[in-house]
Amino acid sequence: MSRLILLNKPFGVLCQFTDPEGRPTLADYVREPGVYAAGRLDFDSEGLLLLTDDGQLQHAIAHPRKKLPKTYWVQVEGEMDEEALRQLRSGVRLKDGITAPAKARVIREPQLWPRNPPIRERKSIPTSWLELTIQEGRNRQVRRMTAAVGFPTLRLVRSAIGQWNIDGLQPGESRSEEVHPPSPGTHVADGRRRTRPEKSTGRPGSRRPQRGGR
Repeated sequence: MSRLILLNKPFGVLCQFTDPEGRPTLADYVREPGVYAAGRLDFDSEGLLLLTDDGQLQHAIAHPRKKLPKTYWVQVEGEMDEEALRQLRSGVRLKDGITAPAKARVIREPQLWPRNPPIRERKSIPTSWLELTIQEGRNRQVRRMTAAVGFPTLRLVRSAIGQWNIDGLQPGESRSEEVHPPSPGTHVADGRRRTRPEKSTGRPGSRRPQRGGR
């Protein structure tokens, strides 16, 4: 069995264990030795990050060829319209090429923890929430996609990777699972077994995340 840690990465935390500039890192929230991130999450993004002690499992989760779906809750500036959704669903032209079709829909605002610092707000411009699922892993892809269709991202929270999600985890909290190492022809999440949740030394938010628009 391999260890898998599900961490709700807070805003403003580097997706690495050390930083010469002294910024917050994963070491402030993950105490288990010998694990490393399976994929990345930007400094200014929040939500689910998977860590493991198994190189084969890390490859199965993070490698672009595996096309493991990643779902995000995205707060954008403006009222998202059907034309923008159509573009996201059919593929958006970026500087590094056209994106693969995404799943996109408008949702009610999820019940999330307050972000610190809060997003910038303009009283004259409304915001809306989008649930976006992609299977690629380009640099800052979601932010670039929403900007390309005219709706800049204000807040970005990754809610799920494949069958794993952040349900019940406050910012900085994690839980561990044991999974069978993937073999050819099997899904990466087959055979998982959950173990006890773990509290972080980081400061948690005030409310539990719940899926919006359900």
